[in-house]
Amino acid sequence: MNLMRRVRIWAGRIGLGRKIAIALAIPALASGVATYLALTGAPPFGPHPNAVLSLLNLDLVLLLALGAVVAKRLIEVWAERRRGLAGSRLQIRLVVLFSLIAVTPTIIVAVFSYLFFSFGIESWFSDKVRTAISESLAVAEAYLHEHQQAIRADVLAMANDLNRDAVKLALNPQHLEQVVSAQAALRGLTEAVVFDRAGHMLARSSLSFTLGFEPVPDDAMHLADAGDVAIMTNDSDDRVRALVRLNQFGDVYLFVGRFIEPRVLNHMEETQRAAAQYEQLEGQRSGFQITFALIFMMVAMLFLVAAVAIGIHFATQLAIPVSRLITAAEQVRGGDLAARVPEGDKDDELASLSRAFNRMTYQIESQQRELREANRQLDERRRFTETVLTGVSAGVIGLDRLGRVNLPNRSASSLLGVDLEQAIGQDLAEVAPDMAGLLHEVERRPDRLAQSQVQLVTGNSTRTLLVRIAAEHNGRNISGFVVTFDDITELLSAQRKAAWADIARRIAHEIKNPLTPIQLAAERLRRRYLKEIKQDPETFMICTDTIIRHVGDIGRMIDEFSSFARMPAPVLKPANLIEIVHQAVFLQRTAHPEIAFETIFPEHPVMVRCDARLVGQALINIVKNAIEAIQVRIAEHGASPNGRIRVVVSEEVGQAAVIIEDNGKGLPQQGRERLTEPYVTTRAKGTGLGLAIVKKIMEDHQGELVLEDAEPEGARVRLIFAASETRIPQRSDAADQPMQLSAVTHGA
Repeated sequence: MNLMRRVRIWAGRIGLGRKIAIALAIPALASGVATYLALTGAPPFGPHPNAVLSLLNLDLVLLLALGAVVAKRLIEVWAERRRGLAGSRLQIRLVVLFSLIAVTPTIIVAVFSYLFFSFGIESWFSDKVRTAISESLAVAEAYLHEHQQAIRADVLAMANDLNRDAVKLALNPQHLEQVVSAQAALRGLTEAVVFDRAGHMLARSSLSFTLGFEPVPDDAMHLADAGDVAIMTNDSDDRVRALVRLNQFGDVYLFVGRFIEPRVLNHMEETQRAAAQYEQLEGQRSGFQITFALIFMMVAMLFLVAAVAIGIHFATQLAIPVSRLITAAEQVRGGDLAARVPEGDKDDELASLSRAFNRMTYQIESQQRELREANRQLDERRRFTETVLTGVSAGVIGLDRLGRVNLPNRSASSLLGVDLEQAIGQDLAEVAPDMAGLLHEVERRPDRLAQSQVQLVTGNSTRTLLVRIAAEHNGRNISGFVVTFDDITELLSAQRKAAWADIARRIAHEIKNPLTPIQLAAERLRRRYLKEIKQDPETFMICTDTIIRHVGDIGRMIDEFSSFARMPAPVLKPANLIEIVHQAVFLQRTAHPEIAFETIFPEHPVMVRCDARLVGQALINIVKNAIEAIQVRIAEHGASPNGRIRVVVSEEVGQAAVIIEDNGKGLPQQGRERLTEPYVTTRAKGTGLGLAIVKKIMEDHQGELVLEDAEPEGARVRLIFAASETRIPQRSDAADQPMQLSAVTHGA
């Protein structure tokens, strides 16, 4: 196997198949030409059947060998075409073209040669030739038949004369011989002989002694015995003879002969031979036509296969450089710019094309290296820019001159809630429609900075972004835009909270001082003058009670303002979150037995660093809001389903959470992000400070307040704390009793 593999490699390296094909094609062409010359009888061959037969055998051997080589090569080309190798289609086209160019004249010559041969055969065996030969034979036969009939009449007349004088002549042999000679001379017979059955000659003419007497054939004797005249003609003789029986003489016969022109006989013999040969050739005409057709076909096939072999060779020589170019071009298309093709030693167009291709790929490779170096530097700068932008909390988006996103940072994706890496190439108006107006403004006035606040609604929350858009100039043309924006939602909320805290302090200071004298004056009027008023004392009582009640309400409102404005700093220490939640739920469960409270706590304590009093106040506010939401839902939609509040304490890695769910009215769909701001409420009697206080407490504890919708209805509030590593053994029995919590609650 290794030997065969090495032989195949060696044969492929030196092109053994092509060399064998050429080595067979050239002798095949020479043998075909020699066969044609031998068939036509041209020198140096001449009309030698052995030479033609030898050349035909040589043609057959060369045809089979060359046909095997060509068939193998055609199969290889077709296999390359099936595998889709480069240049296989071109090679097949060239092979077909060369084959057509070779086969067309070969077929034409073969067809015309066969037609000429057929026409020649038809002319040889035409009616005119057949008529001439048959008429010549008929003339010769008529001439001989005429002599036979003449000698027949003469022998009968002579026999009659002898039979009439048979008695006299039989007794006188000399007189018989004289009569025979006279009869022969009278009728122009060259010989006349009278003999008996035993062969004894009884009489003869004078010339018969010169010519001699030949034995008479037995069939002629039998014919004469039957009473008929036997005519005898010998092909080697120049005479015609006749035999008849002399009945009056007994068993005696008359044998006569006459000379015929020798040249006529010779012509007649040649005519007979020619006619016989003509008939034989006419019977073999179809065989000759088939034989010559096969010879023409074999020679034509020999020329054709030789031409195809030569065509395959030249097609391969033309297709190989093209195939190499195609393969190298595919490698270049795949990214391999180091691909080259052999240029060869020839100075032709294909070599020039190969050199041009190599120069082109070298230039492209050099330019690619330069571009890669430039792109590497650009990538380094881009990564540096992205690193800088990643560390910036503000959102930054780079736009091209058409307003399409091309360079966003992570903060921009986070603030917009969109993966801007996937949106590269899209218009800013598609990604952030709220910023499209600012972009149009910058396009109209590119020399100025456009700035505005944009309300961005994502789901159920709304963010306030401070957006700035500036144009990048490249001379007088705009090369791009830079969009920067910050989330100022918390900043605005803090500003509003600070403003409301200042207002609350002023209200608590300015309004709380006169409330006590007003309340005392109203109470004194009721005690002092109630008994003295005789007319309509009930009205006086109602008015004074109204004053006292509203003064109390205003006082409680002032206390809320003071509580919000003067929120104490938390005192953080480890505490069990389960105990705090349990005590807050215990107070509300006792106050509202009509609502079902469900608590889910872990089996182990959940420790957090917090101010237990403030956290308990926040929990009471949230539970109180849940109770009021359930009451509103029952008032609007009925008591079904029953009120339910679910409180869950969970602990995860690094944090603890308290989740309060209710089946009340639920959170509003619009503006819920402002529910934690002061004096924002959805109820008529609410002050809007409850969730604001909870928000402030959670911020002081470095926690988070999350408002969500519950399933299938209601609200879910999550308080998220940082978990503490300090744990206490187990909750004591005192946890079942409420601890001292602030009783100040606020409606949201």
